[in-house]
Amino acid sequence: MSISRSNRHQYDVIVIGAGASGMMAAGRAAERGLKVLLLEKNKKVGKKLSVTGGGRCNILNFEEDTKKLLANYGEAAKFLYSPFSQHGMSDSKKFFESKGLPIVVEARQRAFSASQKAEDVTACLKRYATENNVELKCSTRVDNFIVEKGEIVGVSTNRGDYEARSYILATGGLAHKNTTSSGAGLDWVAKIGHTVHESSPNIVPLVVQEEWVKKLSGLTLSFMKITFGADYTKEAGRFSKTGKILFTHFGLSGPLILNSANEVRNLLKSGPILATIDLYPDTEVNVLRNRVLEVFDKNKNKELRNVLKNLVPAGMDKAVAEQFSPELQKMRVHSVSKEERFALVDRIKAMPMTITGTMGMDWAVISDGGIPLEEVDTKTMQSKKFSNLYLTGDVLHINRPSGGFLLQLCWTTGFVAGSHV
Repeated sequence: MSISRSNRHQYDVIVIGAGASGMMAAGRAAERGLKVLLLEKNKKVGKKLSVTGGGRCNILNFEEDTKKLLANYGEAAKFLYSPFSQHGMSDSKKFFESKGLPIVVEARQRAFSASQKAEDVTACLKRYATENNVELKCSTRVDNFIVEKGEIVGVSTNRGDYEARSYILATGGLAHKNTTSSGAGLDWVAKIGHTVHESSPNIVPLVVQEEWVKKLSGLTLSFMKITFGADYTKEAGRFSKTGKILFTHFGLSGPLILNSANEVRNLLKSGPILATIDLYPDTEVNVLRNRVLEVFDKNKNKELRNVLKNLVPAGMDKAVAEQFSPELQKMRVHSVSKEERFALVDRIKAMPMTITGTMGMDWAVISDGGIPLEEVDTKTMQSKKFSNLYLTGDVLHINRPSGGFLLQLCWTTGFVAGSHV
């Protein structure tokens, strides 16, 4: 397909997608004196960015050791040393603070803008682009790359065709479909010859079978240990994590769960898996047995179900009671046998549940999938298949946890692409 000469527009760079990496890339390229067109299909820029982190925007992770920071990107780490040496975490921090957006650091090294407003981050990046004379066109949906003789010569949109010397693809993945994130950019590059790994929800809540879990919907437990494993008689595939858990009407969510989802998804390939929650991860079994005995001694004539609130985290007493027979629940504490008391402790240390799956892409904070880094020169973010195509952010196949790691990837890859395009 050839570009209609009447609709041809000449730019040095066309950036597709005015999200985190797209605005960074466009601003950086324009800062170097290039004529840049930024295309966005939504009515305004940064739609996904403005809702990230519940509207607070975890702008980066304040890990100053680059090696430790990159360890969070799994197998992709070996590809990322060069781009992160050009623009790392400290560079991102300096960038935003120099643009009038001070950074504050909270628990787990999560960094936010001091205003705690994601929209302020979006506004900052938009200013960076427009103050460097980036031409912005919203409500402009790109449909395809136009390729002639093995070279990208333009993009086809609902407002006509546009041409540039180089192109930066920053359309993101499939997560947050409520922001109209469709992953369409991955379809375009697949059509012109790039490999694209199938997208799947990466940081996403888990679906649980048991009703007692769903009855706790809305309850948050701050310091719990959850162990996932298909067979508790074997160590293979089994792993544990400790942190905050949120119970929902479908199962489990919260930072701990979201950051476990990718590993859990791998275990689920062979079917539903078992998981247990330790309500007292820092308390040994013998210590907990003595604590239970002390509480029982003080409440000898009460029914067991009415004493549990003195033994387990707030809101968990009914759930623990449901683990036992109605007869035992109603039994007076003085009649509970030693074996039954020990069984209670064992259950408090390992509340069992069945994980049947993950929630879909609509619930995903981040999706994996995308273009493999083997097809990208990460020193420049240039495609190895098309010399005038650069790839940034969530179109790349990189697994990463929540906690500022995705946006750091956007700032880094966007800046590097904008610096080399």
